Amino acid sequence: MKVQLRNNVAVALVAAIALGAASSAFAADLKVLRFGLEASYAPFESKTATGQLQGFDIDVGNAVCEKLKVKCVWVENDFDGLIPALQARKFDAINSDMTITDQRKQAIDFTNPIYTIPNQLIAKKGSGLQPTTASLKGKHVGVLQGTIQETYAKAKWASAGVDVVSYQTQDQVYADLASSRLDAAFQDSEAASKGFLKRAQGAGFDFAGPTVSDPKLLGSGVGYGVRKGDKALLDKLNGALDALKADGSIDKIAAKYFDVKVVLK
Repeated sequence: MKVQLRNNVAVALVAAIALGAASSAFAADLKVLRFGLEASYAPFESKTATGQLQGFDIDVGNAVCEKLKVKCVWVENDFDGLIPALQARKFDAINSDMTITDQRKQAIDFTNPIYTIPNQLIAKKGSGLQPTTASLKGKHVGVLQGTIQETYAKAKWASAGVDVVSYQTQDQVYADLASSRLDAAFQDSEAASKGFLKRAQGAGFDFAGPTVSDPKLLGSGVGYGVRKGDKALLDKLNGALDALKADGSIDKIAAKYFDVKVVLK
């Protein structure tokens, strides 16, 4: 029994060393960096009328690839399936406005935080709605599947009689809000402003109540997600992001898209 146990430990150790070496070799020989994203969350990631990807995360991701001297490849996926797709090796890293939370860190590793965006409810002007259970009881609130906003809404509001409705894309949330199938939507404030309120579809709508914060459920910053134990790639991404912060590149990109300072130092 002891001999077999030692053999099992030895095999596991060899496998771990081999995996580490393979990861290091992969990062050292990196020629293409595949980013996974859900492309309907302006101003972070969305598409032009001709189908070209655009947004803050796209620009920063391209800058990271340039810094690492690799080719950027973008792989689209539903947001709630990004972590399983990463684990299935459909791409190398998640770059899709994904907030770092304790729950997500159980499944994947994250780079250092890059930026942070407040979270806010939107509804028709004059609705009087507030991001509280008392105000939202009996109302229909839309959220994007797999997001921290969905987690928060289900944990804090659903049990108190709020109908939390999850959607596969943010565009579907906005469409149902505009057509009055929803009373409100809950997402980060920049996405709400640039992706809905400042567009024709958002006429007659506004922010409803103050921003919502909860470090445990809503996290404290956005980073890139990588597979557990992929330290070599993680170190490369952190190095590139740190360099782009230091030379002001990310701040300049942010100024194109955001009305407030969002980059974390």
